[in-house]
Amino acid sequence: MHRLISTFSLLPLLFISTVALADCDEASKHELKTAKSVGWKLDDDGKRQNLALSAADCLGVADAELRDEMAFEGLSAWMRAEKLTLSTLTSLRVKMLNAVQAPADEATSFLRPFAILTLAELVRVDRKKPYLSAEERVDIVNAGSHYLSNLRDYRGFDPKDGWRHGIAHSADLMLQLAMNPAIEKAQHEAMLAAIASQIAPSTHFYQYGEGVRLMTAVFYLARTPSFNKRDWDLWFNKLMDNTIQPGPYTQARLAQRHNVSAFLLPLYFSVRESTDPAIKENLLPALREAVRKVN
Repeated sequence: MHRLISTFSLLPLLFISTVALADCDEASKHELKTAKSVGWKLDDDGKRQNLALSAADCLGVADAELRDEMAFEGLSAWMRAEKLTLSTLTSLRVKMLNAVQAPADEATSFLRPFAILTLAELVRVDRKKPYLSAEERVDIVNAGSHYLSNLRDYRGFDPKDGWRHGIAHSADLMLQLAMNPAIEKAQHEAMLAAIASQIAPSTHFYQYGEGVRLMTAVFYLARTPSFNKRDWDLWFNKLMDNTIQPGPYTQARLAQRHNVSAFLLPLYFSVRESTDPAIKENLLPALREAVRKVN
């Protein structure tokens, strides 16, 4: 995420008043299961709005089916079908921002990554039909960039616990923000810096497609007018200087090589296949050299 890119600092995180999530009760679980069984089609609009807010309270539970296949799936389905009111969307945004800003511990290990993923859906709604103010978009960029930069829980999928996947979910938020024409250069810079900080961690080998998700966000940032060829040359040089270092192999160096390769190769393919000449001109020279270094 840097342009001399490492010189870009994240914008100050704007905290909002605490709105704690309520407990996810059995009634909510039953109602979500029933709604799922009918394809999330509820004729009672008031009931839908209330159930959406109840679903938000279930995003942090240990029950993988309830958390992922009912709570998040329902919220996503209703948002994509434009079935939630502005009041409900606003309540969800406030809840999710506060959840993302909650202290990182085992109690929030499911809640925070699913709150980030829900923010991605809320931003998608704004991209399709703007409803957020400029300040509210900046709040989301700041919270998402801060969360991604400081994330150290790299757990993806577990057969018992299901998904956490904070890195990939954060990349999804960055993607939706990158695609939003209302997001400005300063926010693009903060987002790119946050992404760069997690492309090649030395403490973990990515194995659940994290590189592709991070790559996709960068590819769409490259489609904005915020960065030119010189910016990308500097960014790729900095990325490689931080990840490909001389010396004997260690687990840390192997992890970095593995992770940066999982990012660079799909990005190289995407840029080569792009029909946008500006992307090819701006990215391909430095990207080609980066791929050469990692192989």
